[in-house]
Amino acid sequence: MTKTYQEINRKIAAGEAVVLTAEEVSKMAEKYSTAEIAEKVDVVTTATFGPMCSSGAFINFGHPSPPMRMEHITLNGVEAYGGIAAADAYIGATQESDKDPSYGGAHVIEELIAGKDVELRVTAKGTDCHPRKSLKATINRDTVNEMILHNPRNAYQNYPAATNSTPDKKFTYMGVLKPEHGNVTYSTSGELSPLLNDPDLRTIGIGTRIFLGGAQGYVTWNGTQYRSRTEKNEQGVPIMQSATLTVTGDMKKMDPEFIKAAYYKKYGVSMFVGIGIPIPILDEDIAKCVSVRNKEIDTYIRDYGLPGSPIITTANYEELQSGKISLKGKTVSTQPMSSLKKARKIAEILKEQILKGEFQLSEAVQSFPKDKELKNLQAKD
Repeated sequence: MTKTYQEINRKIAAGEAVVLTAEEVSKMAEKYSTAEIAEKVDVVTTATFGPMCSSGAFINFGHPSPPMRMEHITLNGVEAYGGIAAADAYIGATQESDKDPSYGGAHVIEELIAGKDVELRVTAKGTDCHPRKSLKATINRDTVNEMILHNPRNAYQNYPAATNSTPDKKFTYMGVLKPEHGNVTYSTSGELSPLLNDPDLRTIGIGTRIFLGGAQGYVTWNGTQYRSRTEKNEQGVPIMQSATLTVTGDMKKMDPEFIKAAYYKKYGVSMFVGIGIPIPILDEDIAKCVSVRNKEIDTYIRDYGLPGSPIITTANYEELQSGKISLKGKTVSTQPMSSLKKARKIAEILKEQILKGEFQLSEAVQSFPKDKELKNLQAKD
């Protein structure tokens, strides 16, 4: 049995679509075949809420009087990139304040979404057509023209878990890693994770409408560090970081509940981003993919204490989410870097929006590359 986007959208508009979360359909798969799931279910909602460092926002402040070609820009003391146009800037989530390294671009973004005031300071050389050389102002969500969240690398398809074999505690973007394999951290929502429910990206591409930070956004390109050639397990699920997404949305419509700044001690600032992606059940193959369970999703465990973070072993997400695994002959605690509770909430919200006809599915206008490999920088020193 096959369906089309048009057929599913008509059912959504008529209030007749059957929508389940990825966890619900995985449980359904214990009793029903993939053929039955493909017939009974129209859409499966997936979600993740985790630290996505490669995130940021474009902001257009509007022109002051007299006009100014903005060059050196700070927002609440955090540097923003001004080499775009006279009144535009891009602030990266991980950019840190010179005065307080625990405060950064992610905090500015969260505060702007929440409607708070942010201090803008600007200097420039001045030109004939843009003579102003300095500016201090207060901005917020309502005073700027645009606030566009534009994240170049989000929603990793899978990400290795982390541990540390050395006698020293390690402070990393995967959290604090205790000495001598004292813990394991991981950062994927398992069977709820969007790109693990569509491992070949048949339904996710440029133009896919998504839940982004509490609003409707879009996939606008493949993400940076994207690769399509990767090792898979017996279930056809990638077991290492592979596909990523570039996502874009209107920050003015977002909710600070789903965009949260974070600080990792001795590492830096990051930002938790809430993403939900609906998977249309077009055929049995997709029904099989969305039925994947945590015990069928493997990921590498890497040793972040050693150069190159070598692979130690693999674990599945049923084991990781249990709170402990066996590693090197001992029982080791596991801690998530992402929030499964918040991912579940996003999947439920997206499900309700679709059931109410508030969220229609969009077919990708272009698929992602099938033969893209990841290159590493070769340093000369």
